[in-house]
Amino acid sequence: MAEYQNIFTQIQVKGPADPGVPLPAGNTTRKGKPGYSHLLGLFGDAQIGPIYLGWFGIASLLCGFIAIEIIGLNMWASVNWDPIQFVRQLPWLALEPPSPANGLRIPPLNEGGWWLMAGFFLTTSILLWWVRVYRRARALGMGTHVAWAFAAAIWLYLVLGFIRPVLMGSWGEAVPFGIFPHLDWTAAFSIRYGNLFYNPFHMLSIAFLYGSALLFAMHGATILAVSRYGGDREVEQILDRGTASERSALFWRWTMGFNATMESIHRWAWWFAVLCPLTGGLGILLTGTVVDNWYLWGVKHGVAPPYPAVYPPVIDPAAASGISQ
Repeated sequence: MAEYQNIFTQIQVKGPADPGVPLPAGNTTRKGKPGYSHLLGLFGDAQIGPIYLGWFGIASLLCGFIAIEIIGLNMWASVNWDPIQFVRQLPWLALEPPSPANGLRIPPLNEGGWWLMAGFFLTTSILLWWVRVYRRARALGMGTHVAWAFAAAIWLYLVLGFIRPVLMGSWGEAVPFGIFPHLDWTAAFSIRYGNLFYNPFHMLSIAFLYGSALLFAMHGATILAVSRYGGDREVEQILDRGTASERSALFWRWTMGFNATMESIHRWAWWFAVLCPLTGGLGILLTGTVVDNWYLWGVKHGVAPPYPAVYPPVIDPAAASGISQ
């Protein structure tokens, strides 16, 4: 096994099903008889189940199902209940928010009310699932890092669909439900407010997006490269540095003069990933509420160059002298 290298898990060791650590008092039991999947075993743990949902998990799935039903049935109705057209046009179908004329009022169902209802149930589902993630981590004696990373994504979701529309005074500022309509909204939003590329928080968000992708790729590649030396047993390498971590450190010191440790790389990657939606949400929140045009803001603060003065300045006729009012 000295030459063992892997991209995916090539060796599947199958033994008795792992029931998991005992749950604290007051938790319901895990459901389902454990099974195995060879296909899943190519990518990770082959064991499926048992599954723990709990009351928060059940409530979250129920609210999520209601939201998806509302969105899906409205999309289906928009193509006159034609199943073929529904499948064919699905990427372009949308459930739109209320028109700006409605402000923050609750409109009729067919004028944005369905969007509000779907958003309520979807948001409830997401928040209930966050509670479930937090409680499961505490019940298993884990840190709550996953829950707070999830909260960073929820922050961006709430800014787009709730916090900013409330500050702007209109549900019409929110994002529609749909694949391409959501992307169209993003493009129109950027154009409307003078190009988000000049938004400094958008710049930070993109830097953290690409940075986290790069860090995770570098870390994953490094661990795979030293897995023949036990590099995949990272906790042991953290507590008792071995040849895998020594080689990894040497490689990156040779490559770029600096290396993270077997522990700190996870903190680097966690912070980069979490800061992506946090800074992105700040950029969206400031758009339209504090800054109306990011290009003009960029020119004012030296971030963007002004357009060249190709044409002479235009004089307002109404301001010219000698013209009767």
